[in-house]
Amino acid sequence: MKAVVYKGNGEIRLEERPMPVLKSARDAIVQVTMTTICSSDIHIRHGAVPRAVPGVILGHEFVGKVVETGSAVTNVKPGDRVAVNVETYCGDCFFCRRGFVNNCTDPQGGWALGCRIDGGQAEYVRIPYADNGLTRIPDHVTDEQALFNGDLLSTGYWAAKLGEIRNGDTVAVIGAGPAGLCTMLCARLYAPSCIIAIDTDPYRLNLAKEKGLADITLVPGKDPVEKEIRELTEGRGADVVIEAAGGKDTFQLAWEIARPNANVVVAAMYEESQILPLPEMYGKNLVFKTGGVDGCYCQEIMDLTAEGKLDASFLITHRCSFADIMKAYEVFEKKEDHVIKYAVTL
Repeated sequence: MKAVVYKGNGEIRLEERPMPVLKSARDAIVQVTMTTICSSDIHIRHGAVPRAVPGVILGHEFVGKVVETGSAVTNVKPGDRVAVNVETYCGDCFFCRRGFVNNCTDPQGGWALGCRIDGGQAEYVRIPYADNGLTRIPDHVTDEQALFNGDLLSTGYWAAKLGEIRNGDTVAVIGAGPAGLCTMLCARLYAPSCIIAIDTDPYRLNLAKEKGLADITLVPGKDPVEKEIRELTEGRGADVVIEAAGGKDTFQLAWEIARPNANVVVAAMYEESQILPLPEMYGKNLVFKTGGVDGCYCQEIMDLTAEGKLDASFLITHRCSFADIMKAYEVFEKKEDHVIKYAVTL
């Protein structure tokens, strides 16, 4: 079968790989019908994800059809359309029982697909712990509507939940890329009074306004971001700040624009170490929440999608066949043609 393989040293290739097989009674084999490229794949390509294993098939955001299940799998069956969770988790360990599935202690646990074990930029993929890692797609939900269920929407849903957003809050989201836009979409579920989108890309900021995700947009370097936010909040700062950009100075901006006692959620990945200047922020009493997404809300997200309350398919700006995925990688990495997300059909 064809698959996109991380070779190490900044190299990825589309090449032939063997078909996956069941290794456990809790596994399933899924025929991939649609996949996409994530910023995390670019980080892997650049060597910024140390846990990534050279030789692994990339891809952790995809949908497909179940073709085979192990004897212990009960939640899905061959023929079911499914969205795949970015997290692999056993459901039984200390962390899984508490909902911290990103920290599952199983050797295949946490973010494994497309990083430490073969992922979904391929024609077929093996899904460990399939009862936990697969969410059935209702008949009236399209592949494009379900595509981001297990990763982007899970990230936005998790980030908004971590922020503990209250009705009437002012929420600042740094980054209007795919993760930031999904975070704004999910933050709307909590009825904040104002969502502020912060980014340097006017096209993405306009999209955030056009789709009703952001009430106000600010451009660092052009707008005095901290001053503007303080003026909007009677001098306090944002009640919740979600950092979804991962830029050189965006972590610093996050704590600077937060009011005292605010929640600052770091949903971004960084390619360089960040500094926490405790003397400068002394007295702000901020609560920082960081880490990888705990993707255990996939069924809730699918239910909201089926009800028409969450639909991230507007993020798809480009479409192509799997045969053209390497060209898609170049366009996505260089952010050409106002690309936000690809839908890659197999």
